[in-house]
Amino acid sequence: MQANSKDFTRNSKRMVVFPNAKINLGLYVVEKRPDGFHNLETIFYPAPWRDALEVVPATGNETTLNITGLAVDAPTEKNLVMRAYKLLANEYKLPKLDIYLHKAIPFGAGLGGGSADAAFMLTMLNQLFELGISEDKLAEYAATLGSDCAFFVYNCPMIASGRGEILSPIKVDLSGYTIVLVKPPFGISTPEAFAGITPKKPKIPLTEAISQPIERWKDVLFNDFEPHLFRNHPQLAAIKQQLYDKGANYAAMSGSGSTIFGLFDKEIDFTVEGCTVFSAKL
Repeated sequence: MQANSKDFTRNSKRMVVFPNAKINLGLYVVEKRPDGFHNLETIFYPAPWRDALEVVPATGNETTLNITGLAVDAPTEKNLVMRAYKLLANEYKLPKLDIYLHKAIPFGAGLGGGSADAAFMLTMLNQLFELGISEDKLAEYAATLGSDCAFFVYNCPMIASGRGEILSPIKVDLSGYTIVLVKPPFGISTPEAFAGITPKKPKIPLTEAISQPIERWKDVLFNDFEPHLFRNHPQLAAIKQQLYDKGANYAAMSGSGSTIFGLFDKEIDFTVEGCTVFSAKL
């Protein structure tokens, strides 16, 4: 029996949303788990680099996924958006849909673009078809799709632990700062990111570090992936230094890379040859 018996017939319902990226403020790999994953400590913060995601009634007899923008090198059935749809379709009597995804957030960038798409898909289906799923339950669904998917259900500053799925709100407000995101012409794979990691607790607790003025973050707030990935890819270290040279209040790598971001208290014109650069006011 379906969990919800409401009959969603094919109709004119359609909706578009704009999944946003995230950055990590501090990222510590604190221990290896028995299941082979790692426990992390980090703060997720929304960033305004966005994809576009639309659903419309299906024109055929099956749900389809149509992707434009950045090329996605994965079969449709493995795409997180399609997996999110099937997750709810298995429990609710959802209609067939044509799904349109325009990719602008780069891959292998530490920005969580795929996770954002999946979480926004869950939230959109819940709203569009009035499923009545609570935010916390949506986050549970999202966590089955990826470690940082649940964050995008709440989409506000969160301190995360576990694999990134254990979330608590935290008061961090970067409103008024300009963020510059620099994506070099290569990504970082998960195996490469974790290959150089020795798990350890941070010297300064994350909550203590983030409570200090942003100008001090460079001395107290760190990303454990930076040291070995900067050795492997010197361009990353060079980009971070260039952001500081331009007056960044704080600069760091997001997630396990390869995007480097800078936070500025002024508008900034920043370019790096061969890199994709996105900037916006937070």
